[in-house]
Amino acid sequence: MQLQIDLPGIKVFDDTKFKNGKKNKLHPNDNMFHDWYRFVLSFPPHLVRHYIRKFNIDKNKVILDPFCGTGTTIVESKLNRIPAIGIEASPFAHFATSVKTDWSIKGEELEAMAHEVASEAVEELKCEGINDAPILGGNVPEVNLNTVDMHAHKLLITNSISPLPLHKALKLLNILKRYKDHPCFNHALLALANALVFKISNLKFGPEVGVGKSKLDYPVISSWLGEIAKIARDVASIKGNAYPPCKAILGDSRQISKMLDNNSVDFVITSPPYPNEKDYTRTTRLESVILGFINNLEELRKFKKTLIRSNTRGIYKDDEDDKWVANNENVLNLAEEIERKRIQLEKTSGFEKLYSRVTVQYFGGMAKHLADLRHVLKKGALLAYVVGDQASYFKVMIRTGKLLAEIAQSLGYELAEIELFRTRFATATSSQLREEVVILRWPG
Repeated sequence: MQLQIDLPGIKVFDDTKFKNGKKNKLHPNDNMFHDWYRFVLSFPPHLVRHYIRKFNIDKNKVILDPFCGTGTTIVESKLNRIPAIGIEASPFAHFATSVKTDWSIKGEELEAMAHEVASEAVEELKCEGINDAPILGGNVPEVNLNTVDMHAHKLLITNSISPLPLHKALKLLNILKRYKDHPCFNHALLALANALVFKISNLKFGPEVGVGKSKLDYPVISSWLGEIAKIARDVASIKGNAYPPCKAILGDSRQISKMLDNNSVDFVITSPPYPNEKDYTRTTRLESVILGFINNLEELRKFKKTLIRSNTRGIYKDDEDDKWVANNENVLNLAEEIERKRIQLEKTSGFEKLYSRVTVQYFGGMAKHLADLRHVLKKGALLAYVVGDQASYFKVMIRTGKLLAEIAQSLGYELAEIELFRTRFATATSSQLREEVVILRWPG
């Protein structure tokens, strides 16, 4: 039985305001703070605002995002003067959220420090015969170029950044590290990450991360200064000290009770990974490696083990989250259907053999997360989970929202409603898939 959320004056998501194709986009009015650095696949700030209003959340409540990514929920909560906590397993994404919610620096100090660093970098490059403002079509100078060590290099997506832009970026980074005790250091580092991904590198997103046309040279330092100016402008626009403290915690969303106090969370607004073949660690691989957040395969594997299992590249022999859905017939039947389809199609690769296992590990991990989450929720807490249907595994339809709602109910949650957020075109099935918001209530 579904519950009705009785909130006077609140309407369901306004489909007339945003066309379907733009519902998941960052709109120009939301650029401030959010676009310091942002996952391409992040959900949008306006969706967070919708649920802040729908749930009547005020400054006396606490919002949790247990899969906070690069901080959309946390930043938007702070902008609405609501305390918020984010939990994120990715070291770099956790760093990004921490910086994006730190508005204590002074914009003029950030720009002054950045211009000192830039001047030093320009001079050092000149001594090597390198100009940071390359002439279009000019020759690449023949010099010994810096690169990351071989262990880190193995982690990079092939051709994700060209040798000369990488050399310039490492030169800039090494000079910036001399200022590591400066109060604006982390903001300057995040600015470099954003410039690396969206300007300097050869990466393209559509929405999968891939490699586009190689940029043999690129103005690295001026691109970084452009990101610096954006951050300085945003922090300068903040008036007064009325914004509440918000924090990001580096951790596994299946172990929340170890990180937060019991009965400390009023609301949850989040978007967990979906069960598909997207390796979310690839989305931040370039910046994680170049800036030193992940240095070798062992560190990458250790980080992956703290994630909900949502793709075959993150499955390990000792995984046992499936025990959390051992009695869920719908999840088990879904996994069996995927395996039958594999056998029918005579698919025998190692990855394809893992498709059915990913499915049970994913829903088992989400069940473990929801079970542990109960300890930190206050009685009557409302939760909004943005999830999407998938058909990545031999075109077998995975109704993610429906199954998560069923699992949540088996753990004592009440299903308030499932709202359609948008539809998106799936190339695997040539059909529109639903992206939904599962709204739950914890009765206590």
